[in-house]
Amino acid sequence: MRFSLQEQYAVCGVFDLAYNGRDEPVRIGLISERQAIPPRYLEQIFQRLRRAEIVLSKRGPGGGYSLARPPAEITVREVIEAVEGSLAESLEMAAPGEGDGSLRPDFLWGQLAERFADALAALSFEDLCREAARSDVKRAEPEPPMYFI
Repeated sequence: MRFSLQEQYAVCGVFDLAYNGRDEPVRIGLISERQAIPPRYLEQIFQRLRRAEIVLSKRGPGGGYSLARPPAEITVREVIEAVEGSLAESLEMAAPGEGDGSLRPDFLWGQLAERFADALAALSFEDLCREAARSDVKRAEPEPPMYFI
């Protein structure tokens, strides 16, 4: 199984909010910079995450994105499906080419897809943050406060 670049970017973006967000909106440019993701592409991904009610957006000064729920309630599967659609559909096996395919283990693909989806559903962003802290992943420094007059 290979994750698309869009899926990888979505997971990295949500992870950044969970790990570095500090319960305040984070500008897309800052997430883009920290995660090395093109900002326009990340903005498109975050629009899908917003429609799936995984992130919230706030406009204006002090605006940005924040998680819609605690990291413990957001799973990797939910994020991936928000940007790419159902895992079961994306993991379907192609129909056989030559012959009738009756000797192929086609029963296996649905089972594998289900198990893989279950594993991703069991992995929350709180779990990822805990593992990142254990692995000494550096946290971003808080942004200096902005003062508007």
